[in-house]
Amino acid sequence: MAQPDSKKIFFENLSGAGKAIAVLTSGGDAQGMNAAVRAVVRMGLYVGAKVYFIHEGYQGMVDGGDNIKEASWESVSSMLQVGGTVIGSARCKEFRTHEGRLKAAHNLVQRGITNLCVIGGDGSLTGANLFREEWSELLGELVKKDLIASDAVQKYSALHIVGMVGSIDNDFCGTDMTIGTDSALHRIIEVVDAIMTTAQSHQRTFVLEVMGRHCGYLALVSALACGADWVLIPEMPPEDGWEDKMCQKLSATRSRGTRLNIIIVAEGALDRHGKPITSSYVKDLVVKCLGFDTRVTILGHVQRGGTPSAFDRILTQEVQKAMDEKRFEEAVKLRGRSFENNLKTYKLLAHRKPESELPSSNFNVAVLNVGAPAAGMNAAVRSAVRVGISEGHKMFAVSDGFEGFYKGQIKEIKWADVGGWTGQGGSLLGTKRTLPAKHLEKIAEQMRKHNINALLVIGGFEAFLSLLELLTARGKYDEFCVPMVMVPATVSNNVPGSDLSIGADTALNAITTTCDRIKQSASGTKRRVFIIETMGGYCGYLASVGGLAAGADAVYIYEEPFDIKDLQANVEHLTEKMKTTIQRGLVLRNENSNDNYTTDFIYQLYSEEGRGVFDCRKNVLGHMQQGGAPSPFDRNFGTKISAKAMQWISKKLVETFRNGRVFANTEDSCCLLGMRRRALVFQPVVQLKDETDFVHRIPKEQWWLKLRPLMKILAKYKTSYDVSDSGQLEHVVRLRPTELEASVAM
Repeated sequence: MAQPDSKKIFFENLSGAGKAIAVLTSGGDAQGMNAAVRAVVRMGLYVGAKVYFIHEGYQGMVDGGDNIKEASWESVSSMLQVGGTVIGSARCKEFRTHEGRLKAAHNLVQRGITNLCVIGGDGSLTGANLFREEWSELLGELVKKDLIASDAVQKYSALHIVGMVGSIDNDFCGTDMTIGTDSALHRIIEVVDAIMTTAQSHQRTFVLEVMGRHCGYLALVSALACGADWVLIPEMPPEDGWEDKMCQKLSATRSRGTRLNIIIVAEGALDRHGKPITSSYVKDLVVKCLGFDTRVTILGHVQRGGTPSAFDRILTQEVQKAMDEKRFEEAVKLRGRSFENNLKTYKLLAHRKPESELPSSNFNVAVLNVGAPAAGMNAAVRSAVRVGISEGHKMFAVSDGFEGFYKGQIKEIKWADVGGWTGQGGSLLGTKRTLPAKHLEKIAEQMRKHNINALLVIGGFEAFLSLLELLTARGKYDEFCVPMVMVPATVSNNVPGSDLSIGADTALNAITTTCDRIKQSASGTKRRVFIIETMGGYCGYLASVGGLAAGADAVYIYEEPFDIKDLQANVEHLTEKMKTTIQRGLVLRNENSNDNYTTDFIYQLYSEEGRGVFDCRKNVLGHMQQGGAPSPFDRNFGTKISAKAMQWISKKLVETFRNGRVFANTEDSCCLLGMRRRALVFQPVVQLKDETDFVHRIPKEQWWLKLRPLMKILAKYKTSYDVSDSGQLEHVVRLRPTELEASVAM
């Protein structure tokens, strides 16, 4: 919103006595706004500033009085998991006038507030920027009207504003994900999953209308996440004659034995001539042309008013202009690379080309799961199979990992075989932890028998070890001299070379939801502390990030050693909080954080030391963290990363085909495809050995450890937190530098 280093400048302006910050939520509400308000209040107090709530958005700022109240640490307790916005939000016509903004400025100056945190959509942030631009002029007018002293102009000369985008549409430039988008996707996918059961039972077609009057992000990503048969979005209207093509597609899928069809329509969908495409029109079309039993479900509607934002809002203006001028390809590109990649991936996976149009590669590719099950594995397999078939390969599925491989549990898998896999949890192929080293001869024999030319391994740390073993075995077995790539999939998120693994997001959601319910179980009772054990092996990712999301008071992990003094200090800290501020406490412990300080030990310690102040309960979450339907993120992450892996395999197969056979024996032909920051990067597995702690099965460096000081600050500990990382202001239409061929931005 502001300049590079704006975060650092904002915190520096807050530090010190006499500084004040106000937080408000404006426009439509979005899930996660309360979490943002809580963080602003507690971080503001941490740096020594006074923090104020502005209730009812800009209306409260204009009206002043009791609408602007000082916030305390306790005032944001128990709001982390609450939806909507507890400080209220209201549209304010008066703030759009100069006189209204003059009143707002007066109310802020009276309280010494010169720092604003605005959480809202385009209109809210547009108003904030206009307010900042007029600030000096407004103060001058207030002096002329004798409403403030003349020295106040110098004292309160600068208004600093930080905006956080609360919008389910995810249509803002300058941020990969807006507050509320992921929750909106969760709600959509929950409904789709529920509908799919009844649709299969009755052989029905469902037309789902989702939010998105001007932006098709929710429709597109939910279509990708549930494997919808057809999606209609405003950025890419269908070609003329789309009605016949859609009906042909639906008919073809039914003829292959599919019992349901899902069509997703964004509320703002249009055809090439600007005519709205409504869900009811699509339903009537399917009934008329195909006679299918078809139902419409409208998942919700969000009113979007106001003019496009003036600051950092070129995105919306340019996209709408391109759409109005029927430059649809450009409109899609202006949405960003993530949106463009989502659309390309959806088209690749949802629309099967006729056999006559498919290239013929004569290559056989095997796909298998290795390690423990992780939600999203099936979406990854589906994506690999369909992309592989689209590339002209013959795809083979291996059941039960390398154990099934050496036993010959290998069979060809077709396009239709993976229909409906995206939303299913676990591993439909079956997965085992067995490593290949003891069965190399038999695995090589099976590769000869089925003429396997490439391997795609989807799994966790065992999959990483497996590729290292197969790489080493190349010197003895030519059968392993083929392109091999691994896609990380494990709830533990402990694979080197990747910031995130398929399945970790679903596990985090399970932990957060369970913690919320556990804390709620103590509502209305005496003070209580819950000790909760999470999975992860020696990796503290689930415990740390789950603790941050659930509002934990302490989190114990292997990567951050602790002793009895630390435990005692934590107990004393929590005891003081229980006496004065909170009713419920939450302590998370990673399962292998310490051999001696077990979950039972910590439970007994807290129970004894907290006697008379609080009582304790313990819960071991166990394998529920691995189960359940995959989250929208894991579905889409698994789909996109696996598609990218298959495209890499296709390229390597062509590169390494010599004299009638595939022969790949270089380091870069055996890779791990991981997410590094915002990019998917292929990394030779042998080069990742130095980054790996093989004894504890974790990477030597882990990005999420930087979040732990923030978690402690929000739990009212006195600690240091680095806010010096400078942001980078990237103009929305500026061409990005050419990236390495080995990576692709998400």
